[in-house]
Amino acid sequence: MKKILFLIVTLLISWPVFSQQENNGVVKGRVFNASNNQPVPFANVVVFGTNTGTTADINGNFKLTGLTPGFIKLQVSSVGFQINITESFRVTNASVAEINIPMEESTVNLDAVTVKPSQFRKREESPVSLRSIGIDEIEKNPGGNRDISKVIQSYPGVSSTPAYRNDVIVRGGGPSENRFFLDDVEIPNLNHFATQGASGGPVGIINVDFIRNVDFYSGAFPADRGNALSSVLEFKQKNGNSDKMKYRATLGASDLALTLDGPLSKNTTAIFSARRSYLQFLFSALGLPFLPTYNDFQFKVRTKIDDKNEVYFTGIGALDQFKLNTDANETEEQRYILGYLPVNRQWSYAGGVVYKHYREKGYDTWVLSQNRLNNIQYKYQDNIEKPENLLLDYDSYERETRFRFEHNYTSSNGFRLNYGTGLQYAEYFNRTYRKNFINGQLTELNYRTDLSFWKYAFFGQLSRHFFDERLVLSLGVRTDANNYSSEMNNLLKQLSPRFSASYNFTPSFSVSMNTGRYYQLPSYTTMGYRDNSGSLVNRQNGLKYISVNHYVAGITWQPQPDRQFSVEGFYKGYNDYPFSVADSVSLASKGADYGVYGDEEVLPISNGRAYGFEILGRDKDILGFNTVFSYTYVRSEFREGDGKYIPASWDNRHIFNITASRSLKKNWDVGFKWRYVGGAPYTPWDMKTSSLRTAWDAQGRGYLDYSRYNQLRLKAFHQLDFRVDKSYYFKKWSLMLYVDVQNAYNFKADQPADLVLVEDANGNPVIDPNDPSRYELKTISPESGTVLPTIGVMIEF
Repeated sequence: MKKILFLIVTLLISWPVFSQQENNGVVKGRVFNASNNQPVPFANVVVFGTNTGTTADINGNFKLTGLTPGFIKLQVSSVGFQINITESFRVTNASVAEINIPMEESTVNLDAVTVKPSQFRKREESPVSLRSIGIDEIEKNPGGNRDISKVIQSYPGVSSTPAYRNDVIVRGGGPSENRFFLDDVEIPNLNHFATQGASGGPVGIINVDFIRNVDFYSGAFPADRGNALSSVLEFKQKNGNSDKMKYRATLGASDLALTLDGPLSKNTTAIFSARRSYLQFLFSALGLPFLPTYNDFQFKVRTKIDDKNEVYFTGIGALDQFKLNTDANETEEQRYILGYLPVNRQWSYAGGVVYKHYREKGYDTWVLSQNRLNNIQYKYQDNIEKPENLLLDYDSYERETRFRFEHNYTSSNGFRLNYGTGLQYAEYFNRTYRKNFINGQLTELNYRTDLSFWKYAFFGQLSRHFFDERLVLSLGVRTDANNYSSEMNNLLKQLSPRFSASYNFTPSFSVSMNTGRYYQLPSYTTMGYRDNSGSLVNRQNGLKYISVNHYVAGITWQPQPDRQFSVEGFYKGYNDYPFSVADSVSLASKGADYGVYGDEEVLPISNGRAYGFEILGRDKDILGFNTVFSYTYVRSEFREGDGKYIPASWDNRHIFNITASRSLKKNWDVGFKWRYVGGAPYTPWDMKTSSLRTAWDAQGRGYLDYSRYNQLRLKAFHQLDFRVDKSYYFKKWSLMLYVDVQNAYNFKADQPADLVLVEDANGNPVIDPNDPSRYELKTISPESGTVLPTIGVMIEF
């Protein structure tokens, strides 16, 4: 790897002929009224931070030529509209960049208020807890490797789990508490090899070649986005290029990708990609005991029917295969992993059609979509595939067919109304055979679930500006229900109100707040769990929607258009969280491991809280660096059997991030990221239970001592990543190269010790001579943390 990096860096430095480029970049687009899609004629369009600009024509169309290639933003202004600074996008010499720019109507009295342009967005419904992430931040995030889940971990309030995991942990909430939308279509998970019932996995499923920007809500959720407790992520995709067909080939940190982008007809554009991983070859060369392979595809097809109607189809899918490398068994740690890790196969898809109809004062959105996850796992003792050695045989799928209607209306006096309804048909199948060791006995769980039910929702939100847009108020309400059980079929039981307010004391200083109650349905794995008699145990136990009350308040100071500082305090109070009967702990602390989450008997009795504050600073020019820094103090606690608050697994307490990047001459970019995460609590091993041969053989690993739940804590984790990019823009094609180094100073992260069998000289487990029913056990320290250099090559033509 060092030799490869040396060759790449040498190539970058010694290719002077490619540093010569022409400034022939072209941008064309349309400026339109966001509320009704009508053109905004004669708007002023300027490349942000320069004097280069033009004026849109009577139809809102514009064209800019002679631009320097690279990432740019546009600043657009027009009388009667708020100034809009667009998200970043890339300009090249080889093709025309296209952008459609929505403009929000303004009721401000220009004689009374000084209007300043801002690169930092705020929505009426969400004046707090909303971060908008541009494609330039995603593409060049040090250590991110164009993986959105890793990029999000740089933002305030977001913690992370051990290496090789992409769990999104937001403000002390677990990885199952988040929801994801791809251009109005909900997708069930964000990663390959997803944990069923949660959202984690080792690598992201979304190809960033599609992404225009990401809106990340860590609170203050709009009423049209339901079933979330901790965060909502909305991924806005590009439309296909209408000028000509473009092609991009990418060699990434773990995969190869091909993206096609261009017109299909006069009014229809498409963008399509496919990726294939090469991790299995890398892992085999490194001698790792598991070999993952993933494939994915993504597409978007958009047709502009006329100025009042458009329709687009979007979809994403994956095929993930995970097998054991039984040849990698030389070390104790390798043999330990091989002893408990199951073989896993998954495939998933999500897709839908979105129709938008624009009216004089608003627009309608109709969404019809479907998503599915298939998950197969099996495990044999000692990995010898004989019927008598079977420990786990799991076959499951989840499928949701969704319909949603929304109407957005803007009145002449400034009121903005959004309302709508949603309907879902959910199907869940599960066939499980699993050996368990519970309460001192070896048992066999053997059941089949074939479950289906309807879910329905209604929502509405009303917002308005007052006092020349100094004061913004927004009131929303949502309610969800389903016919799974009598506990969940009453819409009034899941009434979810929310209220936001923001006041601008000066153009640079504002105070904002939000409060709301949000509900989330427990995972299908929990809802569909049965015992050996076939009873839906958790339905009989009165399973409910999980609820959380959010309270958020913050101040924002923006002395310059490209500089902003904010402080937010938050409190989340959880109720009716599922509580594990077998382990006597809340499921709120589970979900950050591979496999299945929530497939057990529970009671809806767990309550908890998460609270803290965040400090965020963003400056686009500190010594030439675009810098983002944040500090989060967070506590996450849940009540256990004795009523006392116990730290949840996400109780990291202190999180600090600083990310800085700078563009240099001749299309060089450099950046670094330093991240500090306080140590997470963990539970020690139950040596007495783990040493029993029948117990160990049932799952191939030890058992945790839940009577001492989360009483130990790991040391803090910190890591430095850096990245160097070099771009070449030729007349007909472009070449982008990068070197990314994670954990540059080789920090070794503290991890709980692994509990393994003591082995004799032949590799056989040693039986306790004083008690033949037990194995002899010992602990070993797992390897965690190494310098990880990667290279990336992108060719576009």
